[in-house]
Amino acid sequence: MLLPSKKDLKTAMEVFAVFQWALSAFLIVITVILVNLYLVMFTPYWPATVLMLTWLAFDWKTPERGGRRFRCVRRWRLWRHYCNYFPLKLLKTHDISPSHNYILACHPHGLMSHACFGHFSTEMSGFSKIFPGITPYMLTLGAFFWVPFLREYVMATGACSVSQSSMDFLLTRRGTGNMLIVVVGGLAECRHSQPGSSTLVLKNRSGFVRMALRHGVALIPAYAFGETDLYDQHIFTPGALANRFQKWFRRMVHIYPCAFYGRGFTKNSWGFLPYTRPVTTVVGEPLPLPKIENPSQETVAKYHALYIDALRKLFDEHKTKFGISETQELVII
Repeated sequence: MLLPSKKDLKTAMEVFAVFQWALSAFLIVITVILVNLYLVMFTPYWPATVLMLTWLAFDWKTPERGGRRFRCVRRWRLWRHYCNYFPLKLLKTHDISPSHNYILACHPHGLMSHACFGHFSTEMSGFSKIFPGITPYMLTLGAFFWVPFLREYVMATGACSVSQSSMDFLLTRRGTGNMLIVVVGGLAECRHSQPGSSTLVLKNRSGFVRMALRHGVALIPAYAFGETDLYDQHIFTPGALANRFQKWFRRMVHIYPCAFYGRGFTKNSWGFLPYTRPVTTVVGEPLPLPKIENPSQETVAKYHALYIDALRKLFDEHKTKFGISETQELVII
């Protein structure tokens, strides 16, 4: 009887690590809903649901007050397999002083932001060694904190809400050495996530610049080379029924439903796992900003343009190292 080799076991663990993270949110939400419906409708244990909802109401503001990270969760060996699956690599171009706070804008969003999660929500790509004295706070949608148990899982990785009150708290009440990570393009950028794409939704996204000006913190551009290569996406013919449905759905819920696909559980199969392609996130030089409590729209536009210039420079300096043509430019929409 043949036993699996160490290489086979390593590959299986890497696939499981990525699969469980992509599926965990869905499974936790469904489980919490079904279990509590069962408790309320078919058992005398409905007080358990009441207690859970009471705790949720009492703890509602925690994601906007620094969250509740657990170092042991960030250091799970499972995340090492996750980072090795692609693999993910974090590269800094300049030292960052822990005596200041920062807002790091990571591009592109891709379909699942795998690189952003692996680098800033876990310690398995070496964040603490690369940026000693810096505490990363991955900022994400508030919806992740609406469901009991899921919110605990997400907060345990160091994630917080991306709301204005959350950012204000982290930049004023947690001392220095804090790095707030925002994926500026958000879900709107998913539709542009195709292999070889370098299109960013950034032209009208200036809220992060305004926040940096209000607190006088530096902006740091970061680009994940390879993030858009992790999935293929079927682009429907403009005007076709499927394309009209996508546009209608986006108008209704502000999410663009993408027909994406990748690999399956075996190397050459079809499925919804990302392809095993390397992703390197290059962190650029901090861009200092003055402190202006109520910056005008003109001031925000000025520093937004400076940020885009810094991001273009970062992209152009490193693109050829990661298989991008010298002539390909960063497209800002």
